[in-house]
Amino acid sequence: MRGCLFVIAALSSAAVLAADLPGSRDLDVLPRVAASNIVAFQASEDAERIYPQGAVRRISGRLRYEREVLTQGRFQAVTYELPATHSADQVFTEARQSLHAAGAELLYWCQGRDCGASSLWANSVFGNSTLYGSDNQQAYALLRLAEPQHDSLVALYSITRGNRRAYLHAEQLDAKAPLGNLLPTPATLLRQLREDGQLQLPTDALPDAAWLELLGRSLNLDSTLRVSLSGEDAETWREGLVAQRVREARLELGEAGDGALQVRLLR
Repeated sequence: MRGCLFVIAALSSAAVLAADLPGSRDLDVLPRVAASNIVAFQASEDAERIYPQGAVRRISGRLRYEREVLTQGRFQAVTYELPATHSADQVFTEARQSLHAAGAELLYWCQGRDCGASSLWANSVFGNSTLYGSDNQQAYALLRLAEPQHDSLVALYSITRGNRRAYLHAEQLDAKAPLGNLLPTPATLLRQLREDGQLQLPTDALPDAAWLELLGRSLNLDSTLRVSLSGEDAETWREGLVAQRVREARLELGEAGDGALQVRLLR
C-alpha cells in the first residue's frame, strides 16, 4: 500500500512540474505539440517589436541585421519545453509547415549558424535566457498570416540547449497599422525551394521589378538549380527572369492556368 501511495504521489508531482505556467495559453494559429508544456508566457495589448530578417550580429555594441520589420500592436509570446520524443528541428518544421499550409507567407528563415549567435536571439531579440543554446541547433522563421489576418506576424524560434532540452518559442503580433508591402529575402526563397521542392508565391506577387529582382537573385544564389514555372503569366515571369540574368536553360514552362506563380525544383 505504501508503495502504491508513493507511486501515485510521484506521478502527481510530475504532473504538477509538467503543468503549464499559470495564466498562459497557446497561440490560436499554432497547434501545440503533444506532451509539451508552457514555461514562459507574455501578452500585451500594445507592444513594439523588431523582427530581424537577417542574421543577428552585435557590432560596436548595437544589434545589426540585414533587414527588419518594426511594428506595434497586440502581442503574445509563448515558450514550450518539448518532450524528449520530439527534436527542436522536427517541431520547428511542423510549425512552419502548418502555418504555410494555412496560407502564411514566409518572410525570413534561417537555420544553425546562418542565424548568428543564439545568445543574441535569446537575450536581445526575445528577452528570454531559456532560449540560449547551441548556435548549430537553432532555427528562426518570420511569417505573415493570410487574410483576414494579413497584418499579423508570427515569429518562430527553436533551440536545443547544452543539457539537450529542446524549446519552441512562438510570438504573434497583430499590428495596429497596415504592414504594407513586405518581401522575403533571396536566401529565404532559396532555402524554401531547396527544402520544400517548390515555391508558391503570394496571390499579389506580380512580375514587376521588385519581385523579378528578388526571384532572380534567389535563383542566382545557386546557378546549378533548374526550375519549372507554372501559373498565370508564367511566360512573362520567365522572360523577366532571363532579363535578371538567370540562364534561360534553367527555366522551363510548366502548366498554364490561373493563380500566382508556382516555382518547382527540377531534380
